[in-house]
Amino acid sequence: MQTEERWQAFSERVTYEGPVHLAIEPFEPTPEDVARLNERNLHVLRSLASLDEHKADIANDGDTPLMQELQRMDSKLNVLLDIVDRLLLPVALLPPRQVVSFNVIGLIVPNQLVPPDSGLRVRLHFDACRALPLELLVERGKAVGDDNVFLFFRELSEMVEDGLERFVFCHHRRKVASARLTGTAETVLGSKHRM
Repeated sequence: MQTEERWQAFSERVTYEGPVHLAIEPFEPTPEDVARLNERNLHVLRSLASLDEHKADIANDGDTPLMQELQRMDSKLNVLLDIVDRLLLPVALLPPRQVVSFNVIGLIVPNQLVPPDSGLRVRLHFDACRALPLELLVERGKAVGDDNVFLFFRELSEMVEDGLERFVFCHHRRKVASARLTGTAETVLGSKHRM
């Protein structure tokens, strides 16, 4: 698939948009690296999904005494997870936050962050699980506006593609629900996952 076709496919899909801790570095993977990264990314996506599902389940239940107690326990567990996460990877060691837009095809990042190398690895650290970044192989696509560049993903396994697509869609769904609750308009790109 050529760059323009990838850009078109990216433009027609729902995207995750927001600030994440982002690092981009030169990386020429071996086949073993590709297999290891796909396995690790699948684990990270499953971890992120389980954390998100647990929060959604707690938030949607009623205010019974049992649910209130579960919410208190959930809050305590979240604090413990946050402490462990901070010990594993202190904020000072995280790459800086950058506003990105991504989906299963690729991502848009600030141009000044992208090294000139052809083979690149992007690390995305999400707040829910900062110590476990997604590490995705990318290739430079095209300039987007004056300051951004489109990078497309390379060598993702089918399972990682499915997990990434679910992650982006769930994030988008929460954003739309939040916008409805606050009464703000939310634009939806593409028709594949239109609600």
